[in-house]
Amino acid sequence: MFHIKSTKILLGILLLAVCLHAAFANAREKEVVQTIDVAKVWSGHPVGFALLTHGERQFVAFYDAERQMTVGSRTLDSDAWQFTRLPSKIGWDSHNYITMAIDDDGQIHLCGNMHCVPLIYFRTTRPLDATSFEQITAMIGRNEQRCTYPRFLRSAAGSEGRCAAGELLFVYRDGGSGNGCRYFNVYDLKSKAWRRLFDEPLFSGGGKMNAYFQGPVRDRQGVFHVCWVWRDTPDCATNHHLSYVRSKDLMHWQTSAGKPLKLPITIDNAEVVDPVPPGGGIINGNTKLGFDADGRVIVSYHKFDAAGNTQIYNARREPGGWKIYQATDWDYRWEFSGGGAIPFLVRVGSVTAGADGTLTQSCSNPKNGSGTWRLDPATLKPVGPAPPSDRLPKQITRLESTRPGMAVRSASDTGHSEDPAVGYVMRWETLPRNRDRAHDGEPPEPSMLRVYKLK
Repeated sequence: MFHIKSTKILLGILLLAVCLHAAFANAREKEVVQTIDVAKVWSGHPVGFALLTHGERQFVAFYDAERQMTVGSRTLDSDAWQFTRLPSKIGWDSHNYITMAIDDDGQIHLCGNMHCVPLIYFRTTRPLDATSFEQITAMIGRNEQRCTYPRFLRSAAGSEGRCAAGELLFVYRDGGSGNGCRYFNVYDLKSKAWRRLFDEPLFSGGGKMNAYFQGPVRDRQGVFHVCWVWRDTPDCATNHHLSYVRSKDLMHWQTSAGKPLKLPITIDNAEVVDPVPPGGGIINGNTKLGFDADGRVIVSYHKFDAAGNTQIYNARREPGGWKIYQATDWDYRWEFSGGGAIPFLVRVGSVTAGADGTLTQSCSNPKNGSGTWRLDPATLKPVGPAPPSDRLPKQITRLESTRPGMAVRSASDTGHSEDPAVGYVMRWETLPRNRDRAHDGEPPEPSMLRVYKLK
């Protein structure tokens, strides 16, 4: 929870809670109209699976009970899945999620199971046919031997003939923690080949650090925003210097003031939002991009305050530059360090503007609990609880396993069906992260991966 010291504000929150009680009670969960079992899946540790609906077809990519990368496909009018097992098997690394996309010819692209290893990439040879996947060992053929963090996305308007609007892009890191670069590739439908979107990497640590970024996130004007922290070594405590960049076309990059930046972006030419030092309590994975009702970008993150406690901060780009607002008043410190995929004890959400202009933000820590809060638009501080929205039904979030430590995992649909009133989500259960190492004892029994149709 947020701690708010003002008695006047507390009285206001009590009145607000009374007014919102009916809204909370009547907040309608999305209704599950269909449940489809997929398969038993690996549950020894969490790693991201992919769900992609495309017209009348649906695809799921996951690691099966034997840890094998597998793709299931079905038509939406059937609950029968057709499975294709791919030649890639996961160990204990929670970085090794799977990501999928479909190009304009209907070919499925899939990438995953990579943490500082050679590129693992598959593409179908027949449209929307997951049985036709073939492995492709190279996209460009260079800087592909230590790949991590793959992501597919679509381009904006073209620039200098390098990229047309809506073309399929691929982003990844080459290198490791403390020494890595981010590259953007673009796919050519005619030649069925990849090329660099721009020759230089977007970020370069010069062999001394690497950038962990969030984004690109596109605003309502079509501008792409990226925020990141630099990290010096595999030790997550060495994150530092929250930074920012934006672009209208993913080709030309600039500061929040519109100053052009020459690629690659380095610690020397980057725009710094908050110069948090190494050991200052900021971590990659907990830097989030959002926007207020006026479309101003807000970067949310946490760091240590003067007393050494972990606090949530919201930095907003205002006319005079970045203004940083402390959102919490916690008496809790999250002390993190070391390598591997660590369990996150603090969570922070993006600032989100509702249709009525109301700003909300979620956060949590083990001592103060969790919640979603309404923010004062001027101070970006909490003024009371926010009504829940887009809640998943309890039958999805309810834990089924009786083994200690298990938790529910879920993934939203990265595609969409032809019915705008319908949505899909999938869920499964696993043990928590363990710094990419095996848990003590026997692994848990595989859990059932399910897809839920919501309306």
